Amino acid sequence: MDEELKGLLASKDYIAAASLVGKLSPEEAARVLSELSAGEIVPLARELESDFLADVLVLLEPPVQQAIVEGLHDDQLEEVMEDVSVDDTVDIIEDLPEGVARRIAEEDEILALLKERNFSVLKPLLASMNEIDLAEVFDSVSEEDLPVLFRILPKDLAAEVFVEIDPDVQEKLLKKLSDREVKKVMDELFLDDTVDLVQEMPSSVVKRLLALSDSETRAYINEILKYPKDSAGSIMTIEFVRFFPEMTVKDAFDHIRAQAIDKETIYTCYVTDRENKLIGMVTAKDLMLSSPEKSISEIMEDNVIYVHTLDDKEEVARTISDYGFLAIPVVDEERRLVGIVTVDDAMDVIEEENTEDIEAMAGVLHESKPYLKTSVLSIYKNRVPWLLILLISATFTGLILNNFESLLSTAMLACVPMLMDTGGNSGSQASVTVIRSLALGELETGDTFRVLWKEFRVSLLLAATLAVACFCKLQLVDRLLFGFEGYTVGPCLVVSLALLCTVIMAKFVGSMLPMLVKKCHLDPAAVASPFITTIVDAVSLMIFCGLSALLLPAV
Repeated sequence: MDEELKGLLASKDYIAAASLVGKLSPEEAARVLSELSAGEIVPLARELESDFLADVLVLLEPPVQQAIVEGLHDDQLEEVMEDVSVDDTVDIIEDLPEGVARRIAEEDEILALLKERNFSVLKPLLASMNEIDLAEVFDSVSEEDLPVLFRILPKDLAAEVFVEIDPDVQEKLLKKLSDREVKKVMDELFLDDTVDLVQEMPSSVVKRLLALSDSETRAYINEILKYPKDSAGSIMTIEFVRFFPEMTVKDAFDHIRAQAIDKETIYTCYVTDRENKLIGMVTAKDLMLSSPEKSISEIMEDNVIYVHTLDDKEEVARTISDYGFLAIPVVDEERRLVGIVTVDDAMDVIEEENTEDIEAMAGVLHESKPYLKTSVLSIYKNRVPWLLILLISATFTGLILNNFESLLSTAMLACVPMLMDTGGNSGSQASVTVIRSLALGELETGDTFRVLWKEFRVSLLLAATLAVACFCKLQLVDRLLFGFEGYTVGPCLVVSLALLCTVIMAKFVGSMLPMLVKKCHLDPAAVASPFITTIVDAVSLMIFCGLSALLLPAV
């Protein structure tokens, strides 16, 4: 078999070779792989079944394990490691360089190494990992082990991880760290991250943080906290690179080298006069492509797009998204440059606003904590108000049905859920489209009549289609197939006509109400589901009962 395998490998028929190796026991396969050259191991391993390769991998010597871990594609490696136990994975990690071990070291393996206090392996491994991945590990670490894990991180990486972990974990960690350690973390944080931390922590923790901060940081924090919560000023940072127009490109590079370590971004730099008024901007690309003797005024872009401190942060985030900026300058009323908003902060704003819109459209009050970390009582409090409002509003639909109960037959009453559901769905379709367009800036309140005219034409087509489909369904399915005798031509026509009017009405309400709410400077998403559903349900019943009272006696 060894000769046959050698022939297949020589001809590079790795699929046939893998099929041959796959018939061996894991021990025999490990022996075969150990005897192959580095150029043969990886292509052969890629063709083996993942569960079989997992059994073989744990039996191999570290150099062969390293070759396979380095050589497999990400998805292949993930499938293989799913079949390897945590203990076996830890054993493999201990013999691999940290750069290779990082590919297979996940949360369970890191926790196992931490439990074993295997810091000689854990420290270089963590140092090579991304702060986002490490933040997820911190969410699973016990409160007692939080400071242990944090202390073995390099100083700059520790600060980056601290920013990314959840606020409740931050609070637990701060309580475990000494004042000296907390001050080190504070010194490494960007100022906008420090402000976010202060806003999220309880008052007892905030007092400690402020006491450990220098006077300049405290002054900046107090200045930022003066801005409204939803303004650009509340999310800006003052850590940016500033040039003067008379500086040369050489001077600019010297300035960047001297200050870059403390700045959040250096790709986009801003030019101000001596009174700090914004007059231009240059990018790192502009600087690198210009001769050292050129002045900044010669290469700067003087048509700078900027925002004001009191501008809505959602509009600022949308501006960054629309223009593809990495950062946007923030100026005061006199156009003095006071800070910048970076793209990462803009993404956080967009995510937060989208979450709030989705929750509002579903009739749920906003909750800042992740779902699994939100208490049952908090979820209850966020959901119950709208449910109570909708419960009370259902009284209107009950009154309408009670008043017309004697007029409607059992067959007609059976069509009520269909009418209400179709009306609600039609209204929701229109409202979601309009709300999304308002959120993206595609629509303004001045476009109300254009929106209504477009939705009216759409509603006519939809209503006609649904009315015909409803009549055919009642006649062919309900009457002929199921034998419901109550669905004669007259009642079916009334139901279909009521459905036609309901769809048109629902589209009108669904498109008009968000525009009206936006005109009143409120959140259009808040009216999407609860109010539109309630209005459409009540009006659709009135239409249905009114048409029944008007037309059924005649037919």
